[in-house]
Amino acid sequence: MKPILSIIVPCFNEEAAVPVFYRETARVLRAMQLDAAEFVFVDDGSTDATVSVLRELSKHDSRVRYISFSRNFGKEAALYAGLSKASGSLTAVMDADLQDPPALLP
Repeated sequence: MKPILSIIVPCFNEEAAVPVFYRETARVLRAMQLDAAEFVFVDDGSTDATVSVLRELSKHDSRVRYISFSRNFGKEAALYAGLSKASGSLTAVMDADLQDPPALLP
């Protein structure tokens, strides 16, 4: 059985950046021939627009999950919530600003 990579992504009011990050990360995963992956997006106080984008992504890709986290607990608590929901045997935590997602990826 192949290992599953869980990518934990905190997102805070970044409805424009989330789809770009998702597309670019999916591209990198394809190039690495890593099909067994999941995206766990965690929003902490995001706007309704961000939650709407996350719901749309999860409808079109079964690898995408999102956690609507209680507001104002901070990034560390959101990351912990994402880690507790990850089902992968390998985990990558994106602790970065998604506003310039292509710069984060090789």
